[in-house]
Amino acid sequence: MSHALTVVKIGGSLATDRVRLRRLLGALADGADGPVVIVPGGGALADAVRATQAALGFPDPLAHRLALDAMAGMARIFAALEPRLAVTEAPGSALAAGRVPVWDPSGLADGHPEIPESWDVTSDSLALWLATCLDARTCLLVKSADPPPGAGPADLARTGLADAAFPGFASRFPGRIVLRGPGGDRPCRGAVAECAA
Repeated sequence: MSHALTVVKIGGSLATDRVRLRRLLGALADGADGPVVIVPGGGALADAVRATQAALGFPDPLAHRLALDAMAGMARIFAALEPRLAVTEAPGSALAAGRVPVWDPSGLADGHPEIPESWDVTSDSLALWLATCLDARTCLLVKSADPPPGAGPADLARTGLADAAFPGFASRFPGRIVLRGPGGDRPCRGAVAECAA
């Protein structure tokens, strides 16, 4: 895969800001960040899984799989909002065909040895995992809130801007990690490439 590739995780919370979400999806489809693979957060769909699990008490592995379904649902919603996007489980094929892929993580529903099936792993960590698999140069996390200045992966997990497994996945990703909030882009302090730059 091309080292120029950026994996862009779009937080599910942005789904409540239709104008910002449409503008962002359009800019990504236009190539504003170069070649990209979009990773959707689960948004309100994943929140419904959490609420249902709390009410019914089913196990975390099932909740994890239902959250993957929520991400897949958001991928389809993103593509409905921006028709130039292609929903796919194989983003490399879509890139090779000149399309802008939105990753459908349904292929992980049977489990993967590198990915714990719990709420410790959400779309933020899955974006880093995919960026590592695709040998991407950058993993860009688009958030509805700005991170604290100078925040590193552990800080993001501690403040709830990323999931609990995020620091571990960040330590295995050799590229740059950048957070984009309303205030603009900020590098994630302590990410491997930032230390080496």
